[in-house]
Amino acid sequence: MAPAALTDDLRRVVRGEVRFDRGSRALYATDGSNYRQVPIGVVVPQDLDDVVATVGACRTHGAPILSRGGGTSLAGQCCNAAVVMDMSKYVNRVLGIDVERKIARVEPGVVLDTLQHEAARHDLIFGPDPATHNHCTLGGMLGNNSCGVHAVMSQFYGPGARTSDNTQRLEILTYDGLRMWVGPTADDERHQIIAAGGRRGQIYRALLTLRDAYSDLIRQRYPDIPRRVSGYNLDELRRNVLPARDVAAAALVAIGLAVGVSALWRRRTAKPAARSCPSGVIASRPQQRNKDARDSTGWHAQHENVAAMKDVLLLED
Repeated sequence: MAPAALTDDLRRVVRGEVRFDRGSRALYATDGSNYRQVPIGVVVPQDLDDVVATVGACRTHGAPILSRGGGTSLAGQCCNAAVVMDMSKYVNRVLGIDVERKIARVEPGVVLDTLQHEAARHDLIFGPDPATHNHCTLGGMLGNNSCGVHAVMSQFYGPGARTSDNTQRLEILTYDGLRMWVGPTADDERHQIIAAGGRRGQIYRALLTLRDAYSDLIRQRYPDIPRRVSGYNLDELRRNVLPARDVAAAALVAIGLAVGVSALWRRRTAKPAARSCPSGVIASRPQQRNKDARDSTGWHAQHENVAAMKDVLLLED
C-alpha cells in the first residue's frame, strides 16, 4: 500500500475532507481510552456516497478502514492503524420519525441528544442512554452496543437495554462493496435471498450453515454475558429462525451507512421529574418508604412515569 497513491485516489473520488497531514493523524490517534494508534489518514465523508467511495478506494489499495463517531469509546475502539472515517461532521442527520409506527431513521453520525430532541417533539424517547449522550453518535452506540444507567427503563418497559435490542434495520456496506439492508425477514423472503445467489445470498447461506453446525455448542458453552462489545455475537444465531436482523447482530465486518435504530418509546405521561434518589430511599422497600421522602425526592413521580412506559417505539434506518 502506497499512502501517497491512496491519498490521491481518495481526493479524486471523495467530495468531503481527506486529511493525511500529521496534525490530523495525531488528533485521531486516540479516543476516550488510554490507547494511541496513529491512523494512516482521515476521511470526513460529505455523505453516504463518500463512504462508499472511501471503502472502494481503500479496498483497491488494501488499506484497512475504521468508522468513527464521537470518539467516546473507553477501550480503544475508535483508534487504529487504518483509514479513519469520521461520520460525525456531515453524516449526522435524523432523516425522519414515523410517529404512528414509532420508528425513526438516522445517519450514523447523529448525536444521541439530537435524536432525543427530535423525538421529544412527538412525546417519544430512545431507550439506551450512555453518560456521553450529548456527544456520542448512534453509529458508535451500535459498534459499542451501548446502554447506560437509565437504559434499565428500556430493559423493563421496552425491547431491552442494549442498542442491539433497539435496532430495527441497518443499511450496511461490506469491505468487498456490497451495500444492503438487513432487518426482520420472513422465512420465505430469506429463502428467496439465498436462492437468488450473489454475495448477499452467500452471506445468508453462510450464517445459516454456521448456525446449524454450531448452535448446540454455542448454546452449551457460549458465555452468558448480557452485554458485550468484543468478538462476534454468535449467541444471536441460536434462534430457530434467523431473521436478517441477526445478520447485523452477528457482527458482520461491515460499515453502518444509514443506521436504523429501533425503540424510541412513547411516553404516556410527562418525562420523569427525577432520574435519581437518595440511596436510603432506593434500599428501602416500597411499603416502608415515607410519603414525605417519596414526594421530596421525586421518586414517586418517577416510578409512576416509568411504569407507564410500555408502548415501544422502533427506529428504522
